Amino acid sequence: MCGIIGYIGTQDPKGVLLDGLKRLEYRGYDSAGIAVLEPDSVQVYRCEGKLQGLEERLTNVHFRGTLGIGHTRWATHGAPTETNAHPHRVGPVTLVHNGIIENYREHRQRLEAAGRRFESETDSEIVAHLFEEQIQQGKSLQAAVESTLPHLTGSYAFVVFSDLEPDLMIGVRNGAPLLLGVGDGENYVASDVQAILHRTKRIVYLENHQLAVCTRGGIQLRDQAGEPVPLDIRTLQWSAEQTEKNGYRHYMLKEIHEQPQAIAQTIESHVDHQKGVVAFQNLGISAKEMRSFRRISIVACGTARHAALVGQYYLERFAGIPANVDYGSEFRYRNPILEQDTLLVLISQSGETADTLAALQEGKRRGVATLAICNVRESSLAREAASVVYTNAGPEIGVASTKAFTTQLSVLYMLAVQLGHTRGFLSEELAKELTQDLLRLPLLVQDTLTREKQIEAIAEANLDRPFFFFMGRDVLYPIAQEGALKLKEISYAHAEGYAAGELKHGPIALVDRQTVVLALSPQNTPTKNAPDASNWSGEVLPEKMRSNIQEVKSRGGHIVCVVSEGDTEFAQDSQKAIYLPKASWGLNPVLASIPMQLFAYYMALHRGTDVDKPRNLAKSVTVE
Repeated sequence: MCGIIGYIGTQDPKGVLLDGLKRLEYRGYDSAGIAVLEPDSVQVYRCEGKLQGLEERLTNVHFRGTLGIGHTRWATHGAPTETNAHPHRVGPVTLVHNGIIENYREHRQRLEAAGRRFESETDSEIVAHLFEEQIQQGKSLQAAVESTLPHLTGSYAFVVFSDLEPDLMIGVRNGAPLLLGVGDGENYVASDVQAILHRTKRIVYLENHQLAVCTRGGIQLRDQAGEPVPLDIRTLQWSAEQTEKNGYRHYMLKEIHEQPQAIAQTIESHVDHQKGVVAFQNLGISAKEMRSFRRISIVACGTARHAALVGQYYLERFAGIPANVDYGSEFRYRNPILEQDTLLVLISQSGETADTLAALQEGKRRGVATLAICNVRESSLAREAASVVYTNAGPEIGVASTKAFTTQLSVLYMLAVQLGHTRGFLSEELAKELTQDLLRLPLLVQDTLTREKQIEAIAEANLDRPFFFFMGRDVLYPIAQEGALKLKEISYAHAEGYAAGELKHGPIALVDRQTVVLALSPQNTPTKNAPDASNWSGEVLPEKMRSNIQEVKSRGGHIVCVVSEGDTEFAQDSQKAIYLPKASWGLNPVLASIPMQLFAYYMALHRGTDVDKPRNLAKSVTVE
């Protein structure tokens, strides 16, 4: 959530810090600030609101110092004001912090009783006081940090420096992400690789309870016990160009259009073309283990949870194994039943989602097999899970997830097929058919994107509507939920997603002549090798969906149908229809996601909201 950037080197830090903070804007924030250690003072500049205000204050400011830290804050403790903005300064200590100190009240009470006074309402300033208190006792900055950390409860990432030791900067990680960038005569600390990727590709990922001492000449890493840790320097393959807009108006639109390539990259790395079937490489789960699983538990948050809900359908349909889905924020608090024959699957684009990481720790504590599905290599989730599958979507900057979502769906489809094939639930012929069908998906997505202008026109025609209702059945019900979430996230429209069969159980009370209802009901092309006498493709559902649409129509709802090419019956009952290329049951959730994304994008664009950085939201939720 909060963005952190630190620099120690030979140049004026202003450009490095402001540029890094700009590249972290997508994480979400409501205030910003920087601090630079000058030869005779520390200069701190902070402001409420967007980074532009900070830039304006710094327009004619030039620094002589070559060490600085910067921060974008997403408010937790204390309102988003300039006083609560970071960096915080106490005596010789200057600090930025991401995370939440859960026991901050007891520390504040003790410090106030000792006569200390606080300028802000934040938990972060308290930590600066604790460090300064130790320095007053004669300790070095490193010793002050090391002696304080055992007394802090919660998640945190700090970057801190002291006037008394002007040639070093310290970074600490516990729960919240933090990494180091290794340069030539200069080094960086950041909460996200996006901040420094254009400056260095040599990265060190901090583990929990590690402390980094950074100087111009090098980096020393220490563990919780104070013992040296060898530097594991990784050279990233992502290019800085991948994080640019490349001519698109917004990152979100660019990422929507990158989906054919992202899906192709994801599929290609997990298919055995010689055998014609899905075959994950280096999955870390043996065929024997796959056959031993009796249940799959999936944990995710937000958009990733909607992917998990689709995955639940895939796993039960393709693998014949019971699956359940939990919110990451609820999972460990309900004392879940995790037996030894359970596979715990954790889904997160960033791999740093706090609630999902906590669920992983609970699964490891219970001794079950864990599998991470994420997009960011070397993320906390990827490193800590027993097995990992990468979605290969490339950097996703827009807060509203698009290509990460559809690549997650692709991975879940493949996981279900491989499990089903390995367990003998799918025949060889059916596993091959499902795999070959999936290989068509990138072209079908590309075809779906050609409907963009039509979808924009539908969005423009409904800009002033007060309420949007998304409905779907079966595997498209989670896509209805995702469509509503996308619209809420970036256009701030009131939207809800429901299972169409639940319409009569309450939600239909919301429908009137001002309501726009987006009904997802593309037809499913047959699966030739499906088991006999099975309703594999949900053939009975279109008739049920038509009844639901009639219920809406009779109450004056404005209907937009998402249907397959050539389907005129649904179109007759709708004011507008969006046509998808004909596809199978397993591919339709991905294809139906595309118009949901585009509809949300153009609603936001024409309403004038901030598409890539919507209010109150962060790309990566790294605190509970």
